[in-house]
Amino acid sequence: MRVLLTTESYLPYISGVTISIDSLARGLGAQGHEVLVLAPRPQGGALVSPVGSPGPAPRHAWLDSYQAPRVAPPGYRMPWPNPAAPALRQARDFHPDVVHAHSPFVSGVAARMLARAAGAPLVFTHHTRFAGYGHYLGPLARPGARATDLFLRGFWGGCAAIIAPSADLAAEIRARLPVEQADRVHVIPTGIDVDAIQALAPIDPRPAAGWSPDDVVVGALGRLAPEKSPELLMEAVARAADNMPGLRLLSIGSGPSAPDLRMRAARHDLVGRVTFTGARPRMEALARIAGADLFGFTSRTETQGLVLAEALASGLPAIAVDGPGVRDSIRDGVDGIVVSADPAESLPQRLAAVLLSVASDPGRRAAMRDRARGDADRFSVQRRVGEVAGLYARLQAQKQRQ
Repeated sequence: MRVLLTTESYLPYISGVTISIDSLARGLGAQGHEVLVLAPRPQGGALVSPVGSPGPAPRHAWLDSYQAPRVAPPGYRMPWPNPAAPALRQARDFHPDVVHAHSPFVSGVAARMLARAAGAPLVFTHHTRFAGYGHYLGPLARPGARATDLFLRGFWGGCAAIIAPSADLAAEIRARLPVEQADRVHVIPTGIDVDAIQALAPIDPRPAAGWSPDDVVVGALGRLAPEKSPELLMEAVARAADNMPGLRLLSIGSGPSAPDLRMRAARHDLVGRVTFTGARPRMEALARIAGADLFGFTSRTETQGLVLAEALASGLPAIAVDGPGVRDSIRDGVDGIVVSADPAESLPQRLAAVLLSVASDPGRRAAMRDRARGDADRFSVQRRVGEVAGLYARLQAQKQRQ
């Protein structure tokens, strides 16, 4: 098949979305499909370097782009809405059999137009819980949420299939669609290269941080921003360390919350117990996570939480606040613990208690580690790409019968 992927954000900016698109594009190419990615041009024409996804690099059609507003991270490029863009002509000349949108906005509108022109089914993966980012809009958050919801419902209605990376999100989308359209929603999480992750040599954070070899390290990987709730994990580690002085926190990532988090880490109950690496190339970040003993996850705005699968594949028991997609990855009590988000006022203490119970029990950690690594093939990128390709084939067959 000839598959056109369209996206609002792309490499070299690193996020769960851009990694997902890259792994799908390369995975489809490895299965013999021809792939073209329609994406915003990187700043200064920067090269798109590999980020660890297996398979051949796809072709690209670059849309003129601009740096997103101040609230967006550096390097996050957005496409200009230009119906006459040369990249759109390149996409039309590609004659796609399937058009797969990864954002509903500028590139999504282009995807809908290109699908109609090609007579191809339009597929959409819902990567982002847009309502979780309303705090960046200030007083416009409420009207912005209503407008986004109306737009999304209209966009979904024009799709032959909607992919949700988690069962929770799929249920939410089905509940907002007309009953006759609910069967268009399919749960297909993003896959990971399990073999490559498990082959990484772990990077021990203890020597560089001046920690003891016996210290137990909780790892965290992700953007340091309000929607990810990194301060919650830090507070839980501080409380757990009251009863386990050798507990440590490794934070990998950057973002607008970093200055406040560093100030919090300098207080008496955490001083010397937290190290920040900043952003790191993806495979290095995963090697650093593999050097920890546990993985902490507190984000409530995910559609899947790809880092959970990556951490589990590395053999880290995952301690996560319950939220969208968490239970699709963690098997509670088997390879991690899921902590209820309610009641909110007791969450820091309950999360701390769970961290302490697992961190202080080496035998329990080892059993969870073995189950996490041993069963990691359930996250296989080859399996997930195969499910997407199978969906494409069914949609094509339906189209031909019409």
